[in-house]
This record gives sequence, structure tokens and C-alpha cells, in this order.
Amino acid sequence: MAEIEVKNLANEVVGKIELSDEVFKADFNQPLIWEAVKHYNDSLRSGTACTKVRGEVSGSGKKLWRQKGTGRARIGSVRSPLWRHGGTVHGPKPRDYGYRFPRKKLRGAMRSALSAKLSGNSVTVVDALPLEGHKTKDFLKILKDFGFAGKILVVDSSGDKNLLLALRNLPGVKLVPGTGVNIYDVVNSNVLLFSKDAILKVQEVLSR
Repeated sequence: MAEIEVKNLANEVVGKIELSDEVFKADFNQPLIWEAVKHYNDSLRSGTACTKVRGEVSGSGKKLWRQKGTGRARIGSVRSPLWRHGGTVHGPKPRDYGYRFPRKKLRGAMRSALSAKLSGNSVTVVDALPLEGHKTKDFLKILKDFGFAGKILVVDSSGDKNLLLALRNLPGVKLVPGTGVNIYDVVNSNVLLFSKDAILKVQEVLSR
């Protein structure tokens, strides 16, 4: 079993917990993680790009000159894609970029990413994340005491309002519940800060 120290908010070790090898000692699978991140990003695309075809641009549909006898190229309408201000050929139209991604592959990617973070000493577990106040500077001091730098993903399922208020203005710091962890946030973060309850919840979900 993988083992990790549990600390308090003063960066003092208060215990240890055992983590499942199935979840936190999985083999690193970069192609699978790439697939999962691509699926997540594609699902967020708005898909609102839209161009006009020749039937949608403004302009007369009248034939400009007769078909033969002028010496000029034949033309049927000023809305032709060959002309300036004409319609667009094969341009983008509104669409949904999302697609189905097997749940088994997604959980495999999450296990692989979390295992890589744990082996790289980028995972910290605290017994709980209760804050007495909602001041951002107080939470910033906690992060400095831990020596965190870069992008930080805080995972806590307690729903503590003080915690949400304290970190929402910190750039590079994101708070999600244990059931809201996604592959992009895991890969894109330098540090994962879990509460004890949250990491056990993530482990329970990924063990299924």
C-alpha cells in the first residue's frame, strides 16, 4: 500500500494514511492521459464559429451578364465564393465538439496522473481545511508555510465557506470538491492539496 503523511495547517505531521496501490501506484500512461485531457478540452469548446454560404450573404442573385459572347468568364451571381464578399466554401458551422469517452479509460487516466503526482512529491494531505476567518492573506500564509509554488489545486469536500472566500482571489489556486476533480486540473497543477476526507473519496471512486 502507498503511504502518505497527513499534516495540519501548520505543516506539522499528525499521522499517516495508506492509499490504494491500484489508484496511487498505477503505471504512467502518457497517451491515455493525453486522450483524456483532449476529451475534457473538447467538451468545453463552445462550437459557435459560423460562416455564411452563398445563400446567406447579402447581394443580388441576378446574373450579371449573358453567358456567352462577352469574352469574360461566366458568372451567375455576385454572391459566388469566387468573388470578394461572396459566400464561404466549407467554412465552420455551429457544432458540438464533445464526444463519448469510455469511463474506464477516464478513470485509468486519472489513476495514472495521480500516481505520477504522488511519485513526484506533488501531493499533500492535510487532516482538514477549516479556516477561522475568510481573509485571503491568512490562507496565503498557509500556502507559504507549506512552500507551495505555481498552480495549486485544493480538493476539499467540506463546503467550508471561509475556505472558498479565502482563496477565490488567489491567481493559480483552484478549489474543487472531491467529486469534482478532473484530469485537466490534475495535469495542469504543480501541487495537489487534499483534505483527508477528499483524497479517500477520490480513491473510493477510482477503485470501482
